[in-house]
Amino acid sequence: MSLFERYLTVWVGLCIIAGVILGNTFPALFQFFAAMEVAHVNIPVALFIWVMIYPMMTQVDFSSIKDIGKKPKGLVLTLVVNWLIKPFTMAALGWLFFRVLFADFVDPQTATEYIAGMILLGVAPCTAMVFVWSQLTKGDPNYTLVQVSVNDIIMIFAFAPIAAFLLGVSDVTVPWDTLLLSVVLYVLVPLIAGVITRHTLNRADDHHRLTNFLNTMKPISIIGLLATVVLLFGFQAETILSKPLVIVLIAIPLLIQTYGIFAIAYGAAKALKLPHNIAAPACMIGTSNFFELAVAVAISLFGLHSGAALATVVGVLVEVPVMLSLVAFANRTRHWFVE
Repeated sequence: MSLFERYLTVWVGLCIIAGVILGNTFPALFQFFAAMEVAHVNIPVALFIWVMIYPMMTQVDFSSIKDIGKKPKGLVLTLVVNWLIKPFTMAALGWLFFRVLFADFVDPQTATEYIAGMILLGVAPCTAMVFVWSQLTKGDPNYTLVQVSVNDIIMIFAFAPIAAFLLGVSDVTVPWDTLLLSVVLYVLVPLIAGVITRHTLNRADDHHRLTNFLNTMKPISIIGLLATVVLLFGFQAETILSKPLVIVLIAIPLLIQTYGIFAIAYGAAKALKLPHNIAAPACMIGTSNFFELAVAVAISLFGLHSGAALATVVGVLVEVPVMLSLVAFANRTRHWFVE
């Protein structure tokens, strides 16, 4: 990894600070960007998210799915964690903290929006950044591709129904058209574009053109991530500075969820006797979030300045440093697993 990528958490932190400062210094500019919407989808956010996701999706090789049968345990682990455990524990923690423990600090309507934002994070397992986590833990790149590919396929069909069910349980009215549109825009379209690009560049099957393309697009993808962070925190700058306690309240259940899900997945991986290069990426996929999708859907459903959007943005704040700490832990405990 380049020096820039190794210190990604530093750049993300600086962009968070920059976003807050710019949002408070030039509020009219960010209000202008916030008003650029089509069908409740913010265009600047969408563009930056596409710039970030598209190169990552190009790495997804659906032909790798044929190798699933050789080592199914790692795939089963990530699917169970992602779709049968994580969304429901996130919803439960959201309810516990904002309906019970923090009920005296947040009004019911705002609490509902915070819970909704947490649910959207919980229903969106990591797609793009997992390639970074896999590389940092020396994961099997081909198996990681299989895990991501299958999760993306499931996400296309499962994200909207599970999110709608859990949001409904939380007494939130869900406009299905907006939710489905977001899945199409932020998962299906970049996924199809990535598959077409990969097929076009890889016709000779020597991977040379594809590798060059990915190397060229990698810094552009990171720029898309950083620009998204600046924009999102610029939109929420006033709230972040005026209500720092709210940020802490949202971060607490998110941290518990993240470390808790990792502990469940990592313990299961060890019990299943998975090799470390499959176990680590499997746990990272289930632990981290496709926060780009969660943020986009939260903005589409509830608005840029909603509690749901703020909760997903706090997810961005928590994501990188927490995941890097888990990467370090996974690397230190490599000897727990049989290679």
